[in-house]
Amino acid sequence: MSRGKSRKIKAVVLPDLKFRSILISQFINKLMISGKKEIAKKIVYEALDIASKNLKKTPLEVFEQAVKNASPLLEVRSRRIGGANYQIPMEVSPSRRMTLAMRWIIWAARDRQGKKMSEFLAQELIDTYNNVGSAVKKREEMHKMAEANRAFAHFARF
Repeated sequence: MSRGKSRKIKAVVLPDLKFRSILISQFINKLMISGKKEIAKKIVYEALDIASKNLKKTPLEVFEQAVKNASPLLEVRSRRIGGANYQIPMEVSPSRRMTLAMRWIIWAARDRQGKKMSEFLAQELIDTYNNVGSAVKKREEMHKMAEANRAFAHFARF
């Protein structure tokens, strides 16, 4: 079997019913555990309502800005060259950028304990909207790693 890159066919995600946003629909799918989509929808919509009330913005505006603030521009990829592994900084594609941002926001919300998931998610969305919080910290760490390995950028394939 060849080791070349095979293209994966992306599944079509329909927009959610409340905000008519594909981004929120993808976020709901990422939050969902064991196929319980209704519970995931309830958590996301409740979190967006809480966050929009605190920030006095529309829920969609809060969500889109939070995802944008958590999105990384650069990441490091490992590449083996001449018997050594190098961490090579590369630009992140737009779809992966959104995926990573949503994943980090969900992980940060799940790390908190004590209250309802919707409250933790709302707090993480607020923090990310304001450019603080765990998801933004993760993005900054990734950018620092890419900056530290900038010397190996010439190994990147074009």
